[in-house]
Amino acid sequence: MQLLVAYSSDPAGYNMASYIAQDMEKHDDVLYKGKRFDLAMISTPAISADWLEEKYSYDGYVFLSKHASESGTLALTCHSTGNFSDAQFGGFSRQVAIPHPHLQKSYMKHLWSNRDDYTKFEITIEATHHGPTALNKPALFIEIGTTQKEWSDKELCESIAKIVVGEFNHEPERHKVAVCFGGTHYPEKFNKELIEGEFALGTVMPKHALDNLDETLFSHILDRNKEAKYALVDWRGLGQNKKKIVSLVQNTDLEMVKV
Repeated sequence: MQLLVAYSSDPAGYNMASYIAQDMEKHDDVLYKGKRFDLAMISTPAISADWLEEKYSYDGYVFLSKHASESGTLALTCHSTGNFSDAQFGGFSRQVAIPHPHLQKSYMKHLWSNRDDYTKFEITIEATHHGPTALNKPALFIEIGTTQKEWSDKELCESIAKIVVGEFNHEPERHKVAVCFGGTHYPEKFNKELIEGEFALGTVMPKHALDNLDETLFSHILDRNKEAKYALVDWRGLGQNKKKIVSLVQNTDLEMVKV
């Protein structure tokens, strides 16, 4: 069973969780029980919820959250978590979480199929970033952006919440899983592959983080992506680290796929 998680002081997360909780049985001040998933409304930031597994043991964790960006571009996003260098926003340094590739693909395809309802928004994954990173079961962030106006829009939050609940009413289809290297924080090529292609995506390491990649971190990423049999590389988006990525991948059983 999966656990949905929202930080009570996060307006988007709170609005999504409050809508979902209406049809659930309240267990205590934090936990709501359901038939297919449970819901926890926590009092501390979701990005720092590395403690969660000690108190709530589940098969996976899906965080409902706001999304913010300096550009202010309206976006509906989804991403795995992890830090490729210092832990500035939760989690631990040079640690990535176990991704939730099949659920992520199913959610993004579902969201994309309803894109006519969200014409003002970019529908995109983000590269792997922030915490929590230490959970030993899959973790996924589902976010609504990008300003207080959207976070406080109950109609918008409820519509996304309905899609999330819909994802738990069926087992997601299984796909080939790939770890990804290169591209920008909003990785256009990987996003297209996720929505239209055959791959589900694990950890996504963008071009700006590749300088931090060494054998130790690479081995850790593969350990956290045990389902992955492929490495998707944005061939034009690897920059000066192209040779390093090729060398690291060639020393594994991963099949490289250039996009």
